[in-house]
Amino acid sequence: MNKIIWVNLLHFYQPPTASDETVIEAAEKSYKKIIEALKKNPKIKFTLNITGCLLEKLDQLGYRDLIAGIGLLRARKQIELTDSAAFHPILPLLPEKEIKRNIETNQAIQRKYFGKNFRALGFFPPELAYNAKVAKITASLGYQWIILDEISAWGKLGALNFNKLYLEKTTGLKIFFRSRNLSKSYVPETIFSLLNDNRGGALALTATDAELYGLRHSDLTFTFEKLLKCPKLKTLTISEFLSELKDTAELKPLASSWESTAGELKRNAPFALWYDDKNKIQKLLWQLANLAIATVNKCQTDANYPWARFHLDRGLASCTFWWASARDFKSFSSISWNPDEIERGTNELIKSIRSLAEPNTKAAKISGEKLYIKIKKLIWHKHWHHYWKTNY
Repeated sequence: MNKIIWVNLLHFYQPPTASDETVIEAAEKSYKKIIEALKKNPKIKFTLNITGCLLEKLDQLGYRDLIAGIGLLRARKQIELTDSAAFHPILPLLPEKEIKRNIETNQAIQRKYFGKNFRALGFFPPELAYNAKVAKITASLGYQWIILDEISAWGKLGALNFNKLYLEKTTGLKIFFRSRNLSKSYVPETIFSLLNDNRGGALALTATDAELYGLRHSDLTFTFEKLLKCPKLKTLTISEFLSELKDTAELKPLASSWESTAGELKRNAPFALWYDDKNKIQKLLWQLANLAIATVNKCQTDANYPWARFHLDRGLASCTFWWASARDFKSFSSISWNPDEIERGTNELIKSIRSLAEPNTKAAKISGEKLYIKIKKLIWHKHWHHYWKTNY
């Protein structure tokens, strides 16, 4: 009997600035649902990425049974855990030292919860945001593979042969490409439709936010749970899948993310969702972010450096910039505009500079406050202008 092979990565993440209520809702509606479903179906294998900041938050909120369940599934070899960046920044937009520090922080958090000898084979760049710099750093830290969106191969969708093992030409990193269109659907329903069409032997290579399962999509007919019991379904971890591929090919992936469009890649704007030259708020946010990075890193002997670093890590999370994009994604989410979320990240960035005690930070503090005021003014001017225009 032909089977569909499903290789699935689930990305568990909530922003480091997220409220307790937000994290609890995600844990109750999605994370517990996924872990319990896997525990009840011991033949099912998934690859999971859980950002370090979320792991620590779950622990603080008392979800130790959930973390223990992840450890149990790992011990049963049902799940493979990847590594990532602890606070979910857009790595290609950061200096190399910041990238390495964020990854090494994530490694330390993983070892804290999954054992001092824990070592992930694969790497998940937040938002699958990738460029040659990220490849170089990922390889230098000893990872064997990286996951990317299919658009990074040739700059368009539907052009990739998923049956090949692709190697990044410069570093030799193995690349797992996710299918964009399949991942953009409610995956269990789509796989069931493939099974009903008798398309045996098909590959389903997916990577989605874990919150899709429950929080963002109400699966009232329990399609997910039913699919896991289907005898025609075969699941593999990413490492298992890559090890079975024999036909290899080298390529140099394009700078891209899992939201990049062909048009953005053609105009050399692969990360436009987080940094668009035409978006005044994003441009000012990055000016403040880069000022904060430079200032905090120059003051590592400052008595308040730990607090400055704490705020900087939180402020660099991708969500600060994503919520300023005001893009309409239509499926599974609303327009990516939320002034409160932008303001939370902006507050963290300015606090990282304000926290420092050294007198030689005076100029940076003044520059930072000026940027902060400009950003706040633009955020609320845009918000209320749109509100009045829409409602009156």
